[in-house]
Amino acid sequence: MEAKLNEQPAAGGRTISNAGAKKASAGAWMGVLGDVRLLLLGIWLGAAIFFSFAVAPSAFAVLPARELAGAIVTRTIGIVNVGGALIGLLLLATAFAGKGKATKRARTLEVIALALVGLATGIGHWVIGARMLALRLSLGRPIDEVAQNDPLRLAFNNLHGYSVAAMTTAMLAGLVAFILIARRKRNNA
Repeated sequence: MEAKLNEQPAAGGRTISNAGAKKASAGAWMGVLGDVRLLLLGIWLGAAIFFSFAVAPSAFAVLPARELAGAIVTRTIGIVNVGGALIGLLLLATAFAGKGKATKRARTLEVIALALVGLATGIGHWVIGARMLALRLSLGRPIDEVAQNDPLRLAFNNLHGYSVAAMTTAMLAGLVAFILIARRKRNNA
């Protein structure tokens, strides 16, 4: 009689224990968590790629003033960077949820990749982007009106290079993390 109390009917007329039902429910939630993690990373990665290959080049190609294009690009990359930092930290916090079938090496690589996404986008926004904005404001005029050999213009150009490197690093790390999360999800299915 006691065994009957711990069993529930399952599909096909067989019974499963309460412990089995709880394990199946936990597995379903881990599947949903994996889906959400992939969705968030995919949305951010898509936004970063779209920004890099469509928004920034298009703004500079079609807008009449480079200063206006720069303002749009600065605002847009800020959104992409803050989103990347938040999503990177959120995914890093959930990287250890569920045991799954991932190897220690794959899980470590996933954690490193997610940390790089968060770190690169955070530095890109709160360090590099902030310095670029401060430089632009200190110039007091559009950057294109400043001589190419002016120290402030050279500093701005260097910061722009660092910004591109940070975004490239974040996108590559995001792609690695996406592949690892998808692979772990597929292996746990």
